[in-house]
Amino acid sequence: MPQNPFKFGSIVDDPFFVNRVKEISRVKSVLNSNNHLIVISPRRFGKSSLIYKVVGQMDRPVIALDLQLITSVEDFAAQLLKRIYRHYPFEKIRQFVKNFQIIPSISLNPVTNDVDISFHPESSSLPMLEDVLNLMEKLSTKRKKIIVVFDEFQEVTRISKELPRRLRSIMQQHNLINYIFLGSQESLIREIFEKKKSPFYHFGLLMPLEKIPEKDFRIYLQKGLKPVVKQDKKVANDIIDFTRCHPYYTQQLAYLVWEILLHQPEKEKPVDQAVSEMIQIHDIDYERLWNSFNKTDKKVMIGLSVSGISPLSDTFNRKYHIGPTSTVYSSIKRLMGTGYITKNKNSYEIDDPFFNSWIKERRER
Repeated sequence: MPQNPFKFGSIVDDPFFVNRVKEISRVKSVLNSNNHLIVISPRRFGKSSLIYKVVGQMDRPVIALDLQLITSVEDFAAQLLKRIYRHYPFEKIRQFVKNFQIIPSISLNPVTNDVDISFHPESSSLPMLEDVLNLMEKLSTKRKKIIVVFDEFQEVTRISKELPRRLRSIMQQHNLINYIFLGSQESLIREIFEKKKSPFYHFGLLMPLEKIPEKDFRIYLQKGLKPVVKQDKKVANDIIDFTRCHPYYTQQLAYLVWEILLHQPEKEKPVDQAVSEMIQIHDIDYERLWNSFNKTDKKVMIGLSVSGISPLSDTFNRKYHIGPTSTVYSSIKRLMGTGYITKNKNSYEIDDPFFNSWIKERRER
């Protein structure tokens, strides 16, 4: 039995990786210089897959941390140090750690060789993080410069209001590290790196990550679908029409369609069946999500789902009786901040096309 050629829900690499030739070249160029990189895109657009594909081709240490999962400055320092231990000999790091301003508690699991690290909270936790960041600079070399990846970097201000200023003062002194900052909330990331008063103003090259071009995605889909259907071009077009080339949802829908066609190669409208099955599976989840929105947000989501009219237009406002433009704008900003709405050039759309269809179906019942 042939293997399903589509993958979603985790970091993807060849043969599941689609195009991004220009982006790969750009990332490589930054990492081969003394500069830093900021990548912005909505969630599940493939930021992490792009970065790990590039760094995987480089013989350099990579230390990655998702700031969504960091609870404090002490935790930030401990998690970074834990990842450093994965790359360098225990005894080598131990000599540096002995000179830290605040000595962490370190225990080694003799079975797994995994290191457990914790810093005890002090009046100021920033010296802990400063020591760990500077340790990376000391361990790095010109031949094998460390690459540090901070995912969801907009979370930095949640961890500590003073953290951005302190981080910048430390990082700007590092010459042997390439920092990569990934962010899914565009407005917050731009405020950190583009606002003149921000400590991180113009700290690196800003690279917005767009959707994969329709032509490239169509070729990729046709190639994957060819073993299970003759009408591979039509099915590929139907998938793209539904997902609007969203990387994650295109892979997900293609996976489901491929499974249907594997067992029913003559199945008519396999994309419609896959969408229907997906909505049915997540019906309770979508209902729970829908009930978490306030009244204004529900009106905006309905309007985006069924009308195709710009939510900032007078027509939209009159049709859905939302109120002042400022109210609509606040709702859009809130929904974009939580990832439910994304901006595509000059238009707005619901990020999850399956949820979009669920709203439409419920409205038509």
